[in-house]
Amino acid sequence: MTQPQTFPDVYIHDTLQRRKVKFEATSPGRVGMYLCGPTVYSDAHVGHAKKEVAFDVVRRYFLHLGYAVRYVSNITDVGHLQNDSDDGEDKMLARARLEQLQPMEVAEKYFWSFMDDMGRLNVLRPSIQPRATGHIGEQIALIEELISRGHAYESAGSVYFDVRSWPNYGVLSGRKLDDQEEGTREEVRGDKRDARDFALWKNAEPSHIMRWESPWGQGFPGWHIECSAMSLKYLGEGFDIHGGGLDLEFPHHEAEIAQSEAAGHPFARYWMHNNMLTIGGEKMSKSKGNFTTLSDLYKRLDPMVVRFLLVGSHYRSITEFSPEAFVSAQNGYRRLTEALNEVERRLKAGAGEENDAALIGKVGTHRAAFEKAMQDDFNTPEAVAALFGLTRDVNAALVGTVGKAGLEAAQAAYRELGGEVLGLFAEGQASGEDDGQMLDTLLELVLQARQNYRLNKQYAESDALRERLAAVGLTIEDTKDGARWKK
Repeated sequence: MTQPQTFPDVYIHDTLQRRKVKFEATSPGRVGMYLCGPTVYSDAHVGHAKKEVAFDVVRRYFLHLGYAVRYVSNITDVGHLQNDSDDGEDKMLARARLEQLQPMEVAEKYFWSFMDDMGRLNVLRPSIQPRATGHIGEQIALIEELISRGHAYESAGSVYFDVRSWPNYGVLSGRKLDDQEEGTREEVRGDKRDARDFALWKNAEPSHIMRWESPWGQGFPGWHIECSAMSLKYLGEGFDIHGGGLDLEFPHHEAEIAQSEAAGHPFARYWMHNNMLTIGGEKMSKSKGNFTTLSDLYKRLDPMVVRFLLVGSHYRSITEFSPEAFVSAQNGYRRLTEALNEVERRLKAGAGEENDAALIGKVGTHRAAFEKAMQDDFNTPEAVAALFGLTRDVNAALVGTVGKAGLEAAQAAYRELGGEVLGLFAEGQASGEDDGQMLDTLLELVLQARQNYRLNKQYAESDALRERLAAVGLTIEDTKDGARWKK
């Protein structure tokens, strides 16, 4: 009889319980995750990168442990109004008017731009990526359930959630309803019973292009109801993990819990929130002039260096984006890739059968440190430190002669832990594939030419080759095994 698969204990900080708890999957061997995705009305910025990379690593680690993961991340293409309120213009419509496009043209343009930006960060694509406009029926059905249970009411063609009807409102953020002053987030609307009630469905004004038929007239869904409908549809009741940025904890995630459970649907069991990032010590914002899109950042930095900087900071910590942080990330990432490149270069060249027990043992020690860090609330800074420890011992071993077994153990650790889990080595990167293979071949020819110059005592020509390579950031090292190059 086949024994059920066992998994190591993983502890996560659950925002709902306000403490670190042991993760237990709803279904053995399976993890259901939902991440609040982008509102596709403008270019992705570095804040999007922090969130997407953080939860990509969580997903990757569960996959590494052997779980089957269904990862759902939505696309908001209607209903997200300016200032995250129940009043104002839809962000999609505002951008459509600015660019003189149809709202769906805006959605398509920035959706694919977002996907391209995430792809360059080596973020895995979601298992399911539902759009709000494709799930209007599910949202209407959920609203009807809330009305029938007495937790929502129709007013002037709009439908609002009655927060007074749900005593648990505030369970995630810790905000007590009576402590929330009326009018703090918005002016009191005449069609609401209470200023704190939030929109489930909005009556469409004549100028509002995006509209659908509903039992309450033509309108469009509220921002919060979208995520409840889509997560429940694809992950079911009581799914495992709901993730998102800390800025979404209230009111968005608070509203999701209230409306889902008030409709009789047990919602997410664990809540994870990533912290913000700062630029030059200040929170990123357009008003401060420190707003940076990913497309602009990629003009200055390798996307994988950006990812390395992000995983070097814990998902619940603030990440600083500054020139100094970029330099440190570039240097750190180069250390890892150079070591991996050299390990794979020697494997490709052919290695002997030397006794590598000492190196293999050290690789095992660093693996254990990496796994321990990741099982403790996905502590990526400690996991990266384990990779640096591995690099220190690998570089020390590479000074001498390393056999095939030692090189393979090191390569597997880099590829599995740094590549598959942290996502730091994209396909074809640091492995000599595609353009890397061409670079390897060209540099081998250059090294052969330099060696011929030296054998013929043409030292000026030999030095000239070294200097030209140095000018583009490549260094030649002469070793007892021959010349080699590195970045």
